[in-house]
Amino acid sequence: MTNNEFPKGFLWGGAIAANQAEGAYDKDGKGLSPTDIIPMGKERFEVFFGKKNPFEHEFSYYPSHEAIDFYHRYKEDIALFKEMGFNCLRTSVAWARIFPNGDETEPNEAGLKFYDDLFDELLKNGIEPVVTINHFDTPVGLTKDYGGWRNRKLVEFYERYARTLFTRYSGKVKYWMTFNEINMIQHIPLFGGGMMIEPHENKEELIYQAAHHQLVASASAVKIGHEINSEFQIGCMLAGGSVYPNTCHPDDVLKSIEANREQYFFIDVQSRGEYPRYAHSMFKKNNISIEMQEGDLTLLKDHTVDYIAFSYYMSRLISADPEVMKTIESGNVLSTLKNPYLKSSEWGWQIDPVGLRVTMNELYDRYQKPLFIVENGLGAVDTVEADGSINDDYRIDYLREHVKEMKNAMDDGVELMGYTPWGCIDLISASTGEMKKRYGFIYVDKDNEGNGTLKRSKKKSFDWYKTVIQSNGSNL
Repeated sequence: MTNNEFPKGFLWGGAIAANQAEGAYDKDGKGLSPTDIIPMGKERFEVFFGKKNPFEHEFSYYPSHEAIDFYHRYKEDIALFKEMGFNCLRTSVAWARIFPNGDETEPNEAGLKFYDDLFDELLKNGIEPVVTINHFDTPVGLTKDYGGWRNRKLVEFYERYARTLFTRYSGKVKYWMTFNEINMIQHIPLFGGGMMIEPHENKEELIYQAAHHQLVASASAVKIGHEINSEFQIGCMLAGGSVYPNTCHPDDVLKSIEANREQYFFIDVQSRGEYPRYAHSMFKKNNISIEMQEGDLTLLKDHTVDYIAFSYYMSRLISADPEVMKTIESGNVLSTLKNPYLKSSEWGWQIDPVGLRVTMNELYDRYQKPLFIVENGLGAVDTVEADGSINDDYRIDYLREHVKEMKNAMDDGVELMGYTPWGCIDLISASTGEMKKRYGFIYVDKDNEGNGTLKRSKKKSFDWYKTVIQSNGSNL
């Protein structure tokens, strides 16, 4: 094996999330998840950024209520994943299927059985489940009754939930992640932390307090999981993508270092086991006080993650000049200056395959732990031709260039354990709630208003990715 060949046993697959794919939002005892109370489009962002309270507004359409009905159609979808050659599927458990309000002492058996059946079906087809414990899915009951992750009680509830999953699925699931894109609590507190923050509250302090609770919960889950099954591989998960300086002016370079620290802070704690000195300095400068309990720091130090999972869609660009920053472009939730050397997707996400190599090298240099790319892909509008074909060459081009850079990063010395492109079957967009923003190799007949048959169809990229997997990444 040369350094830029994918190793034997490399995890090839795709990624989905319960809240964006399953639907069946109120079936078999499930409680409400955050996506179940927010709409699509402009109003969705008004909820994200605190302009509308979802508990005080009724919306006309909630896309997650049906989503793509994976809950009832997973066998059909898994058959297609097997045909593509997947040896793993990244998915998540809906916390509110297991503990509907989040604080119950006994789990919902119907919810547990669904995931038993799902994991059994995957394994029967030679596909390893890769499971995220909390993928933007803190039960709404914990937001209403406890204020979300600002409340220390959620550590206890999460521990109970994680222990239930680890115990029930010990013989079925080997690969776990504690939180999806844990750093997104900084940008979407409702998704990332189950929190509604009022205008008069100290938002930054609340977010870092909630983050501390999540970091403690993550370390506790690593401890519990390894006690239950020493073979478990338990990772963290970052919304990745390096932030570049806008120019070589030293102030811009320094600004980019600060921006990168905002995201790496979480993984520094989860992987290195302690709060970095720059975080203590930042807390002091901003009068942020974090309440900790005795034993928290020991727990963080003793129970670090086994691997670093991350999503990568784009790099970002930042300037220290306030006038330059006025030209910033929205990338939906994450914003960036326009990079003149890059093209953008239809949603303004800048396409930067080399940036994936940059990010991989930065992460591996920083942590020296195996990396797992668990989200990557191009959201685009797909056209179904008169003959039923879907010629998504733009998606093939995007993924091909990113896989090339994965190989280059491995040649740099980076250890990579797997690749699961996002939305391997079309699903509801987390950021916009749209269906027309499609990522999949498999087309789902549904539009933004919820109309359609939900019929599954193969896109051109389906056969391309099948060839990539069959050749273990040598034929792109």
